[in-house]
Amino acid sequence: MADSPEVRIGTVEREQALNLLGEHFGAGRLTLTEFDERSAKAAAATTRAELDALFTDLPPATPNTPAPVKDTAKAEQWEKWRTTAMALVPFVALVLFFVFDNWLWFLLIPVAGILFSATKGTKGGC
Repeated sequence: MADSPEVRIGTVEREQALNLLGEHFGAGRLTLTEFDERSAKAAAATTRAELDALFTDLPPATPNTPAPVKDTAKAEQWEKWRTTAMALVPFVALVLFFVFDNWLWFLLIPVAGILFSATKGTKGGC
């Protein structure tokens, strides 16, 4: 029943329609005159059918997901994890040295540094 063309719409739906028209205008699918006319109709629309009529000749909306932002967030999270892990490696080597009484555990420090620097710049590490 909510998808019925006669259903009245609210401010949220009008704002979504205006944003979508702005995306189509930004993509070059609408001229300035068409954008102005459709924006005025979207602002005055009261039913779903009035809004739907504004988009009949336009392609369906694609999700506007900012992929670089997600990749940046993942890269920052990975960098934080790598920094923390690398800071703990010398302490782990020291504990293992005292537990097993073998100096070879200190070789863990440069090995970890090589491994962590080799994975720098890759998504998710190894």
